[in-house]
Amino acid sequence: MADTRSLFARHKIRCTAQRLAVYEALARTSDHPTAEELFRMVRPRTGRLSLATVYNTLDMLCDAGLCRRLPTNGGCRFDADMTDHQHIRLRDTGTIRDVPPALGAKLMHRIPASVLAEIERRLGVRIEAVNVQLLATESPRRKHRGSMTRHESMAR
Repeated sequence: MADTRSLFARHKIRCTAQRLAVYEALARTSDHPTAEELFRMVRPRTGRLSLATVYNTLDMLCDAGLCRRLPTNGGCRFDADMTDHQHIRLRDTGTIRDVPPALGAKLMHRIPASVLAEIERRLGVRIEAVNVQLLATESPRRKHRGSMTRHESMAR
């Protein structure tokens, strides 16, 4: 909690019990929860917490660069892991998973610099980052076996 307090201070975020609880719950999970899921995770520990407070806190954390929004079909999920990494979203469930780092790096290195340069030239922009979200459906074999644990996914 002391680390979170100092993180908030560095980003000039007023530290409240509700903000701490929301951020720490988000930082502890790799499930990329929705605001509603975070609300259900945090509310039993904080007592007084409204869904509006969770949304406002997430907006503030995103604006401060402490988490990111991951768009989905009907809204968005959130991720406190601000390292460069790619995601895969399952169309049927809306679940978002992290792509294993080695595979994500392979993918990103395959994007030709010449294509990025041409996009910049044609559109008159400067590309600062490339964010890739893969869309997928879970294979029948995977559905039967179940999802990988975070450790299994990182090992691949």
